[in-house]
Amino acid sequence: METETTRATVYIENLLHQALRLKAASSRRSMSEIVNDALRAALREDEDDLAAFAERGGEKTMSYEQFLAQLKADGTL
Repeated sequence: METETTRATVYIENLLHQALRLKAASSRRSMSEIVNDALRAALREDEDDLAAFAERGGEKTMSYEQFLAQLKADGTL
């Protein structure tokens, strides 16, 4: 299965670009493959995070001050 691609211009920090080039050469993969895989992984992580937020949406929230008070009451602080 061949995936359609779009040419894009991105600006990568010099040291990150050097690392990407070295990784591509050492793994015999293209820089595009590595970047696409990294983007997929980041988007999957975002999807997982959003699902976790949705799942916990009904939970009671607590302020920082309340949390510290609870830690003190529990003997943690």
